[in-house]
Amino acid sequence: MRRPVARVSCLVIAISLLLAGTAQASKEVLDAEVRAAMESFAARIPIAPELIQKAAGILVLPRVYKAGLSFGGAIGDGALQVRGETVQYYRTTSVSWGAQIGIQTRTEIVMFMTEEALERFRAGNGWQAGIDGSIAIVAYGVGNSIDTDNIQEPIIGFIFGDKGLMFDLSLKGSKYTKIEEH
Repeated sequence: MRRPVARVSCLVIAISLLLAGTAQASKEVLDAEVRAAMESFAARIPIAPELIQKAAGILVLPRVYKAGLSFGGAIGDGALQVRGETVQYYRTTSVSWGAQIGIQTRTEIVMFMTEEALERFRAGNGWQAGIDGSIAIVAYGVGNSIDTDNIQEPIIGFIFGDKGLMFDLSLKGSKYTKIEEH
């Protein structure tokens, strides 16, 4: 019985250390990372420039840190852009459980394709994927093709730039909260 407790304790310590190492970046650093993430997104995904033009707003999280061993967590800071201008800073956090193991960083982009979806997101503090709104993940395949079925949804998400040893292409359970002071 003590072995599972020891594993969970080790995981909690590892996640705490990982998340403690993600000290909040300055506004200038975060703005530069957001710009770089958008440039990378536009370069990697052929349809990205068109989607950027159509989107009512885009939440860009350039570095989301994720770790897990059965239980896991993630954290990352980013910015909501409307017509290319940052209007608010956000933090994403999530807790998960299930078949997972590893540590990674990744870039997440959430596009609000309608004004209504954007306004619902901005109206509150503590918007949670899967509860307050559904994010359709657009898969970018190895053959450089796009899963265009999801592009018709009001909120679409892209995950790319994975670094590390963890596999999870989901935003389910991710919570997005406004950062009042950055």
